[in-house]
Amino acid sequence: MEHEHHHEEGGVKESIIKICVSAVFLVAAIFIEKHTAWKTWQYLLLYLIPYLIVGWETLHEGAEKLMEGEALDEDFLMGVATVGALAIGFLPGAQTQFPEAVFVMLFFQLGELFEGIAEGRSRRSISALMDIRPDSANLETPDGLRTVSPEDVAIGSIIVVKPGEKVPLDGVVIEGTSTLDTRALTGESVPKGVSAGETIVSGCINQSGALRVRTTKLCRESTASRILELVENAAGNKSRSESFITRFARVYTPIVVGAAILLAVIPPVFFGGEFATWLYRALTFLIVSCPCALVISVPLSFFGGIGSASRKGILVKGSNWLEQLSRLQTVVFDKTGTLTEGVFEVTAVHPDLIGEKELLHLAAHVESLSTHPIADALRRAYDGGDDDCEVSDIKEIAGKGVSAVVNGKTICAGNMKLMDDLGIEVHSCEKCGHSGSVVHVAIDGVYAGHIVISDRVKPQAADAIAGLKEAGVSMTAMLTGDSARVAGEVASELGIDSVKAELLPDGKLSELEKLLASKPDGSSLAFVGDGINDAPVLARADIGIAMGALGSDAAIEAADVVLMDDDPQKISLAKRIARKTVRIARENIWFAIAVKLAVLVLAALGLAPMWLAVFADVGVTVLAVLNAMRTLA
Repeated sequence: MEHEHHHEEGGVKESIIKICVSAVFLVAAIFIEKHTAWKTWQYLLLYLIPYLIVGWETLHEGAEKLMEGEALDEDFLMGVATVGALAIGFLPGAQTQFPEAVFVMLFFQLGELFEGIAEGRSRRSISALMDIRPDSANLETPDGLRTVSPEDVAIGSIIVVKPGEKVPLDGVVIEGTSTLDTRALTGESVPKGVSAGETIVSGCINQSGALRVRTTKLCRESTASRILELVENAAGNKSRSESFITRFARVYTPIVVGAAILLAVIPPVFFGGEFATWLYRALTFLIVSCPCALVISVPLSFFGGIGSASRKGILVKGSNWLEQLSRLQTVVFDKTGTLTEGVFEVTAVHPDLIGEKELLHLAAHVESLSTHPIADALRRAYDGGDDDCEVSDIKEIAGKGVSAVVNGKTICAGNMKLMDDLGIEVHSCEKCGHSGSVVHVAIDGVYAGHIVISDRVKPQAADAIAGLKEAGVSMTAMLTGDSARVAGEVASELGIDSVKAELLPDGKLSELEKLLASKPDGSSLAFVGDGINDAPVLARADIGIAMGALGSDAAIEAADVVLMDDDPQKISLAKRIARKTVRIARENIWFAIAVKLAVLVLAALGLAPMWLAVFADVGVTVLAVLNAMRTLA
C-alpha cells in the first residue's frame, strides 16, 4: 500500500508539472500570435507544443482503446474533439480554434488531476482502514523466536504477540493476559481483555502484555484475510444504480456520438449551413457526451459507503446490499445469540425419580457431543469430570432434543415436542416460577424431571429495536425454536411486534416466506441470526445479517452483511449509512444528467462554447466525485 501511495504521489506531481509547462507555452503562443502575422500551419505547429505536452497521454490511451474496440470512452472522445478543433481552422471561411483546443485539453487534464486526487484520498482512507493484515509473525522454534511471514505458520504452531503488534493469525491464548484493540474489525473503541484459554483473531492490536498463542487457522483462512477478501470482492456485487449506469453509458454514448455526426452533416447538406460552424457545434456536442461523471462517481459513492460501514464494524459484501439496506422496512430476528447473550446457565433442577446431581449427570452425558449453547450449559453445570460412564448411540433429533444410551439406559433430553413424541407426561415448569428454556429428561420412557436453563437479554437489545423504528423500520419480528413463553417474555421486554416460537428450521423458513409476502412493495426484509444454524433463512431473506460474527467463518459465508461485534444497534446504523450512500449516488446521477442535457441542447443551438462543454464533462465529474467522498464521513 505504501508503494502504491508513493506511485500515486509521483503521478500527481508529474501531472502538475505537465499542466504548468503546457499553460506557460499556451500563454506564450497566444502572445506570439497577437504580435505576428504567420501562416496558419505555422501557428498550428506553435500550439501543438503545449497541446502535446498536456494531451499526449490522452491521445495515446484513446488510440489504444480504438484498437481494442472500445473507442467510445472519454479519452477517445476528447481526442477527436480537440484534434477537430485544431483542424477546423483549415476549412474555407473558418476561424482558427488553436488556443481553445489547447485550453480544452488543459482543462480536461486539470479535471482529471482533481478527480484522481479525490479518488485517491477516498481509496487510501479505506485502504488505511482495512490495513489489518500483519506482515510478520514471531514463531517459537527450538532455537528461539524467529520472525516469519504469517503465510509460513502452520496450524498448531506457537506464536508470540508482543505489545503494540498486530495479531497475525487466529488462535487460542495459552499464556499471558492483555487488552486488544479491535477497532479495525468491530469499530468498537473499548479495548477487549483476553487471558489464557480465550480465542483471539487476526487484525487486532495487542496493547499491553505479551501473549503466547496457539494458532488455529492458516493465514489465508484467518479473520483478517477473509475480511480483506470480502471487501476486495465487494465491488463485484453491483447495485441496481451501478448496473443502470453501466447499461446507460453503453447506450447513451453511441447515440450521442451518432447525433454529433448528424449535427455536423445534416444542416450543411440539407439546409445550406456553414460546415465549419456545424462541425464546431458537433465537436462541442461530442465533448459533452462523455458519461464519465456517472461512470466514476456512482461506483465511488457505493465504495465510500462500504468503507464507512467497515470502519464502524459493519462488513457489507457489495453495493447491492447497501441498496437493499436503504429500503429496509422489516427486520426479523433469531433470539439466541442475537437478542440475547447466548450464554446459558442452569438456574433450576427439578428431579422426579432421581436426585438433582444424577439428573444433571444424565443430561450432560446425553448432550456430550452437541454444540448447542444449552448443551454447553448442562456440561458446565455438572462438571463431574471423567466418571467412566459408557455413552453410545447418540442421536440428535432436529428441533426437539437428543437421545443416547448411558450405562445401558436409554436417556432422552429435550423439549415438550420430544416428550409428546415419546408419549411421556411432563410437569409444566410454569408451576415452579422459573423463566427460561426447559430441558425435560426421560429414562427408559419414564419421566425423570426437568432442568431450567436461562439466557440473558443483551443490554443494548431494547435500544436496538427502538433505533430501528426511529430509522423507519415499520415491522420487527422474532422467529425462534425456543418455547412460546420464553419468546413472549423477550419480545414483550424489547417491544418486538410479532413473535413465532417453537419453530423447527423448516418452520422458520415457512414463517419468513409469509413475512416476505406481506412486506410493503419496494421494501426489503432482513433476517438477523448467528449465520450458522440459520443459514437457510439468512439465504432466503432479502438481506442476511450475521450477528456476533467475530471470527465465525460460517457467519461470514452465510450472510450478506456481517456485524463484526455483538451489537444489534449496528443494524440501524447500517441502514442510515446505506440511505446516505444511495441518496448521494442519486444526487450525482440527476445532477450529471441534468447538466449534460442542458449543455447538449445549448451546444446543438450554438450557444455553448467549447469551454462550457468541458465543464459539463470534467467539471461535473469533479463535483460528483467530491460529493461521493461524503459517504466516507
